Amino acid sequence: MNSSLFAQVDSYIANLVGQHDEMLTAAVDAAEAAGLPPIAVSANQGKFLQVLALACGAKRILEIGTLGGYSTIWMARALPTDGKLVTLEFEPKHAEVARANFVRAGLDGQIDLRLGNALDVLPQLEAEGAGPFDFIFIDADKPPYAEYFGWALRLARPGTLIVADNVIRGGRVLDADSTDENVRGVRRLNALLADNPAVTATILQTVGAKEHDGMVLAVVK
Repeated sequence: MNSSLFAQVDSYIANLVGQHDEMLTAAVDAAEAAGLPPIAVSANQGKFLQVLALACGAKRILEIGTLGGYSTIWMARALPTDGKLVTLEFEPKHAEVARANFVRAGLDGQIDLRLGNALDVLPQLEAEGAGPFDFIFIDADKPPYAEYFGWALRLARPGTLIVADNVIRGGRVLDADSTDENVRGVRRLNALLADNPAVTATILQTVGAKEHDGMVLAVVK
């Protein structure tokens, strides 16, 4: 694969329609300075999530996996003034960086960051009646992706769009005998989509600055 070309095209697109302003740049810089892993979505993927949220008319968004809050900012900017985004993060250090990024971007009033294991926090959200959410983005640890998707369905409504990132993993998802827990996790999720009566779904391959990967897009029936 021509990774250099993919990155150049990504840069071309971002320069045209990426709208990567100083707040987003500061969020990236803060995450890097804090030593967070460089696994956030690309600028173009962030814009893609924002466009999807706008297309949904989303007023309530759920994100599983905050990291430094870069993708969170992109999606929160799609919300109306009375909208809310709930984001879940396991690592306290990541959450600290994200909170500072939300304040800097002027979005802390619309973003509710919950710290803890997502599989513990998701039942709490259900018990609180926090849903239904209009748009749900899954981008966290891969082994429990199928479980995250199950909870997303429970917190959704008919018409909710569920997106899950990193489900192709450079093509390694083709290896049915893989011992990589990340590959095994996304394969479990992908298999759930086949003939699933609860959703209409597809898997979109992606290339660019993040190289070769893919996203699940599923609309709840």
